[in-house]
Amino acid sequence: MKRLIPLLALLVIGLNSCQKSKDEPISKKIMVGKLPETMEFGFKLNDFNVVRDTIVSGDTFGSILGKQGFNPSQIHEIVEKVRDTFDVRKIRIGKAYTLLQSKSADHKLQAFVYQPDRLSYYVVDLRDSVTAYKKVKPVKIRRRTIAASLDGSLTEELEKQHVDTGLATQISQVYAWSIDFFKLQKGDRFAITFTERYINDSVYDGVEDFEAAFFEYKGKLVYAFPFKQDTTSNRVDYYDEEGKVLKNFFLKAPLKFSRISSRFSRNRFHPVQQIWKAHKGTDYAAATGTPIMTTAAGVVEQTGYTAGNGNFVKVKHNGTYSTQYLHMSKILVRRGQRVSQGQVIGKVGSTGLATGPHVCYRFWKNGVQVDPLRLKLPNSVPMNDKYKPRFLSEIAPLKKTLDSVAIAKFGSLQKA
Repeated sequence: MKRLIPLLALLVIGLNSCQKSKDEPISKKIMVGKLPETMEFGFKLNDFNVVRDTIVSGDTFGSILGKQGFNPSQIHEIVEKVRDTFDVRKIRIGKAYTLLQSKSADHKLQAFVYQPDRLSYYVVDLRDSVTAYKKVKPVKIRRRTIAASLDGSLTEELEKQHVDTGLATQISQVYAWSIDFFKLQKGDRFAITFTERYINDSVYDGVEDFEAAFFEYKGKLVYAFPFKQDTTSNRVDYYDEEGKVLKNFFLKAPLKFSRISSRFSRNRFHPVQQIWKAHKGTDYAAATGTPIMTTAAGVVEQTGYTAGNGNFVKVKHNGTYSTQYLHMSKILVRRGQRVSQGQVIGKVGSTGLATGPHVCYRFWKNGVQVDPLRLKLPNSVPMNDKYKPRFLSEIAPLKKTLDSVAIAKFGSLQKA
């Protein structure tokens, strides 16, 4: 009986369907939904045969048009007509272009579109009289604040947050004088406010600008806010929430991203010489070729090679401080040259007595080699008091946003 019930149900459905087919004519037309119109470069792409390609070695505007059936005389005439708007000699390898062809059998070229970058494009319209024009896509700037805790590198955390990882480099430069990124630990928290670009209100185009941040470092929250003391100048400095300048006289390290492989020590077993001896420097391991930066402005006092140091550079910063950078694969400065803070002076290598690629960073104070990680180094010029009220007023909403997003994420600004 249980098997008969489904069968009876199917029969009823079948009879109803047959009855309906007798009452209503069966249409032989298959309804196909209209394809949505796609607009790009000011054209309805549905009206054209669209060919997208990239400029490769040997391509020229003339050769591309030649493949589309234009003869040399026609190409010359087109080039002359558009030359004031579009210089065809400036197309570059790797840049995208689009051909809009007619949908007729001959696929006659109707328009050529060249994209020198993500924001702009040139159109050579060939439909009636030849015309050319440049367009810039609209860009919308959006502000975003993120909060997270470190589980790996800052770059990895930004990737998880779907943020352009180039922001990591900018952040490291802002905090280069106040935070040693080699000492950040797993679980350390941070929050960043920044702006991002969106092309045509939808296509992500990366980070536009950094606006505010804090990083948890050695149990404290280190804030950073950009501020112009002189509004008529383009100079931007970075300050904490109290208006104290973040920039110190020396960078925390001579490399942007690496790890400390050996610290300053009065007695260390030398891995090459196999003896116990003083190691009066800090080793930063990094890949061969990694840029080495001078940690402060100064004059190159020495460059050269010794059996122990390999290729090295020594910089005199003032009457008190000097620094030296050893084991370079390449020296990029000369003796007597003035260098600015953060300037690349060489590349990481393993020349001299070295078991692997790294830079040994040495630091002198009053002619004596010391451990820079234990020094309290001088700060740069503080904020003028007359600008402080404006600074505090400008950062108040930024700090409030940072703190509120962090509290929503962690429950509190302070660890339990």
